[in-house]
Amino acid sequence: MKYRTRTFNTDKQKPDMWDRWQRGASLSSTGRRFDRASSSIFPHPALTGGIHPPARPRSRLALSLEAREEISRGLATGGSMGSIAFDLQRAPATFSREGRRNGGREAYRAAQSDQRAGDCARRPEACKLSFNEPLCAFIARKLRRKWSPQQIAGRLMPRHPDEEQERVSHETICRSLYVQARGVLKKELQQCLCSPRAIRRSRHATQKGLKLRRIKDAIPISERPPEIEDRAVPGHWAGDLIVGANSSYIATLVERQSRFVMLAKGANKDTQSVITALVKQASKLPKGLYRSLTWDRGSEMTDHVTITMATKIDVYFCDPPSPWQRRSHENTNRLLRQCFPRGLDMTTFSQARLSAVARQLNEPPRKTMQHQTPAERFDQCVAAIH
Repeated sequence: MKYRTRTFNTDKQKPDMWDRWQRGASLSSTGRRFDRASSSIFPHPALTGGIHPPARPRSRLALSLEAREEISRGLATGGSMGSIAFDLQRAPATFSREGRRNGGREAYRAAQSDQRAGDCARRPEACKLSFNEPLCAFIARKLRRKWSPQQIAGRLMPRHPDEEQERVSHETICRSLYVQARGVLKKELQQCLCSPRAIRRSRHATQKGLKLRRIKDAIPISERPPEIEDRAVPGHWAGDLIVGANSSYIATLVERQSRFVMLAKGANKDTQSVITALVKQASKLPKGLYRSLTWDRGSEMTDHVTITMATKIDVYFCDPPSPWQRRSHENTNRLLRQCFPRGLDMTTFSQARLSAVARQLNEPPRKTMQHQTPAERFDQCVAAIH
């Protein structure tokens, strides 16, 4: 049986791999580019959690690999360190130290010596979290409560306005989770993030298209009034369905101005069940806080006219296939997937349980609202109406 020779990534290939990774190329396409299996590409970005390590500049005074190769050839031909240094116009003492550190005339190897010099020159700056255990414990506690790194960093700023050592950026938290070599935050805390991936993915990573059906008499999102677009007036909602196992569904509603979340239990995906659940949730809202609804073009909204007749509101639809036009709602769905992972049977969840999950999402502060919580902002909207 003929086995394939093991290949290693060269210094020229590694930057190209990182460039393709940051542009969102798949592991399969990258593997085809370098004639490798995708499984052999994954360990390269996984070593640093999918985060491109910073380039390491070499001092102009340091010996280069080419200079060390000249030393190796000179020693092999019986030359002295002084003559080699004279040919390269360097100080003889520099070459003498280089030889003593790396085995002398008999054992000197240029590539090994260059690698050893690079390893010895590493002076990584210690992470701020590595010497602040109370801050680590606070971050871990909030992560387990499903707070995002941005929410944690935003809450630390007003708590410690004059204590820089007690604050960290959201990027520091993310890097401490994905780069386990720091030894600060435990790897299992990655599962608390809204995207519990093993490594960080590029924002340009490709997404599968959605096959959405046409909705009769749908009002396009482009016809929404300006007060809905700029979130100037409360009471405008965006909605969607979260799908679970065994044909289980949950209807989600997000108020655009306050980012307040409501969840409704649906018996099925058919349009009658979904519309009944939405009308029931609308009846719980104060008058004046249910002005419009924006949805994607899923088949569950084919009878959207019933909502308009029952609640006296207009229903707007995203362009097909562009669910990303409801940015706040798509972000909320990512947070909800922490509580309702894919493949979970949601028929066992009661409406009371769903309301408790909604409260959990409405408690953390949001950076886009100056670190106010959705519950606080929604209460202000209710008070303004009354």
